[in-house]
Amino acid sequence: QVQLVESGGGLVQAGGSLRLSCVTSGRTFRSYAMGWFPQAPGKERLFVAAMSGRGGMPYYGDSVKGRFTISRDNAKNTVYLQMNSLKPEDTAVYCCAAALGRIGVPPSGRSAYDYWGQGTQVTVSS
Repeated sequence: QVQLVESGGGLVQAGGSLRLSCVTSGRTFRSYAMGWFPQAPGKERLFVAAMSGRGGMPYYGDSVKGRFTISRDNAKNTVYLQMNSLKPEDTAVYCCAAALGRIGVPPSGRSAYDYWGQGTQVTVSS
């Protein structure tokens, strides 16, 4: 069983920045593809960013390209999401997820991920 715990959310004004963290259990973290998925109330969970395991290849959703950066520290079993130039429409609960045994381009589809965290709330005021 893999457990994921997010942190770093909060309330920020439009144009501001936040850095989310997701600490993951498991001795083979470096082999997991990791993704971030925000979910706003009443809406589907979306894809914003993912990163492959060993190679560290990032992949972004169109709505966040140039604003968000995903990174990981395999020594700390942690994946990060640096969010800059935040907009009110970025408001959501941000969940991280782990896809085991994935190589190459990290997946953007929710069904590809095996384990999920509970999420951290990000609220962007106008």
